[in-house]
Amino acid sequence: MPAHIRLALPEDAQLLPRIERSAAQAFRSIDELSWLADAATMTVDRHRQLIVLSTCWVAVDAEGRPQGFLSAERHGSDLHLYELSVKQSVQGQGWGRKLVETAMEYARVNQLASVTLTTFTEVPWNAPFYRRLGFEHNAGATLEKLLAEILVQEYGCGFEPGSRCAMSWRVPQVP
Repeated sequence: MPAHIRLALPEDAQLLPRIERSAAQAFRSIDELSWLADAATMTVDRHRQLIVLSTCWVAVDAEGRPQGFLSAERHGSDLHLYELSVKQSVQGQGWGRKLVETAMEYARVNQLASVTLTTFTEVPWNAPFYRRLGFEHNAGATLEKLLAEILVQEYGCGFEPGSRCAMSWRVPQVP
């Protein structure tokens, strides 16, 4: 079986925190964010909730082993991406891009308005990565209530003011 993206299965939930922890090791290269390498991950229970909603996808290798995941949730007409993680050993091979593109296609097929997320403004594999995929910064009046609340929560966890941003990708409307 070739490597591919699939919906996460209930039995995948217990594997995802380990993948998130591995992915977070990349933050060790940024002094002010190195603490994220040891920070808490999304819980197995939260993963199970998103898997039941069919808004969690995994990138699996040729042997069917999860190597990365994207966990999201629908909020009204938007799909919000909560976590994108790829094992450190396979980063830079396009898995993250393929996972985000899968979520974008889900939004298109389900006729949603946009895909949203919050991320670091300056970390190369964060906001710049999403910009290359067509996401734009949300600020001021365009910052929806959910995104504003998430940013407040994130700053409450100790992130530097201004280090995080909200982004969205507007789903192209078919006439």
